[in-house]
Amino acid sequence: MDGPAVLAAHAVMQRVLSGYPKQYAKSCAFSAKGLEVIVGEERGMYFVRIQRRPDKCGWAPGTVLGFDEFELYAVSTEGKVLARYPYLP
Repeated sequence: MDGPAVLAAHAVMQRVLSGYPKQYAKSCAFSAKGLEVIVGEERGMYFVRIQRRPDKCGWAPGTVLGFDEFELYAVSTEGKVLARYPYLP
């Protein structure tokens, strides 16, 4: 990945991780290890998809920890999160 794509992924991961309950901070399923990050670029903007993957932390495949299957964000090349896709799970 190029530098701006890494910045975009990092900015979104920080936003997602900061939204998790503090009491779960040491849990793998609520850490960067438990996330799948996909970054795409279109027209000078990055689109970052975050999907929770508790199976990366030893949970059974297909385990769902919440209602959101994934989150999608638009991010500038400077790493500023511009918007979250407004959908209802």
